[in-house]
Amino acid sequence: MIEPGRDPGSGSSDLNSRLRRVLAPLDQTISSLPVDGYLPEQVDRPRPAAVLVGITADEPSVLLTLRSSRLARHAGQVAFPGGVREAHDHSVVDTALREAQEEAGIDPGGVTPVGYLSRYDTITGYRMTAVVGLLSEKVRPVPDRVEVESVFTVPLADVVDADAYQVDRVRFAGRSFEILTLVHAEHRIWGATAALLFDLGRRLRDTASESS
Repeated sequence: MIEPGRDPGSGSSDLNSRLRRVLAPLDQTISSLPVDGYLPEQVDRPRPAAVLVGITADEPSVLLTLRSSRLARHAGQVAFPGGVREAHDHSVVDTALREAQEEAGIDPGGVTPVGYLSRYDTITGYRMTAVVGLLSEKVRPVPDRVEVESVFTVPLADVVDADAYQVDRVRFAGRSFEILTLVHAEHRIWGATAALLFDLGRRLRDTASESS
């Protein structure tokens, strides 16, 4: 089992194979992926979106962005690179890679898509598909300062540690929601971002328990 503070992998090939065992394969129909999260009561058809859960291969960590405080929506929040699926995107993988390049300057050629997590419905009316990908050691993020204030990483060992999460309650649009928060020394990682991180960590924990 991956222990907090310990290197959970022994190189990119090992991490790649471990992730492929726990993720939905890239050829799986998106509509068949399970859905978690909350939709506004008035939303019947959520807007499709995709995010990139990028993992560095050496000393595995998950890449996150801190959104600009000048944005009209979700200002100053921690998020994965991602956004709404456009008509010219051939797949959710294309959406995730395009948005990661636009927001964080991540070259799509430096990303090896591995698989999918569960989809997640947000209280703002989006249905996100999380594309997990390994980042080449040559990837050097260059954030678009209009959208992203900074790029940082969280150790994969922390993502896997169930004790690193806490449950909080928030109110939005007159409704009360229970959300997850991943405890972090510098940033508040909560909501859909924390939920998807928890999904990734749970999958890795469950697989480790089955093999032990």
